[in-house]
Amino acid sequence: MIEEIRPGLKRWAGPHPEFDPTEADLDASYKDVASALFHADDAFVFIDPLIPDELWPELDAEVKGSGKPVVVLTTIFFHERHRDDVARRYGGRIGGDVAGVRAFTAERADEAAYWLEQPRAVVFGDAVLGDQNGGLRITPWARNAAGLEKTRQALLPLLDLPIEVVLPAHGNPVLSNGRDALARALEP
Repeated sequence: MIEEIRPGLKRWAGPHPEFDPTEADLDASYKDVASALFHADDAFVFIDPLIPDELWPELDAEVKGSGKPVVVLTTIFFHERHRDDVARRYGGRIGGDVAGVRAFTAERADEAAYWLEQPRAVVFGDAVLGDQNGGLRITPWARNAAGLEKTRQALLPLLDLPIEVVLPAHGNPVLSNGRDALARALEP
C-alpha cells in the first residue's frame, strides 16, 4: 500500500527480499524495506524502488498522470532493487540532478542521503534506520568504530536543514520533528 506522507511525497514498504532473521546483526527494523516516490518540479522521482506486483498499476497511473520524466535514484549501490525495471518501464533515467533534490554523502561506500526540499524530508538507505519507537538510530552495520564516526560526521550537515520528515529504508519513518530525531540519532 502506498502511503502519502506529504503532498507530493509517498512511501511504501514490503518484505526485504534478502532478510535472514538468523543473521546476528539484523533486527526487526530490517525485515521490511521502504521505497519513496517524490513529485519534484521537473521530474517524477523514485528512490530505491522495490515494487510488489500489485503496486505496478497504481504507479503506472501516477507516472502517466504526472506527465513528468521519471528519474530513479539509489541511496547505495546494492539498493538497485527494481531501479532498472522502473527506468525501462517508464523511459526514465537513472541518477542525475533533479530540482529540489540534494544528495549528501554518508561516507559509507557510495551511499547518499537525499534531501527533498519541498516536503522538507530526508530519505536514507542504510546509514540511518527507524528505531521502531518513533525515533532514529545510526546504522549498526559499520565495519568499525572509526567507520561509524565517519558516517556520523558526514551526516551532521543535514542538521542545518529544516527537516520535518525522515524516511529510512529500514524501520519506521519519522513524520514530524525529523530534525530533532536525527540530531538525537547523531549524538556521539
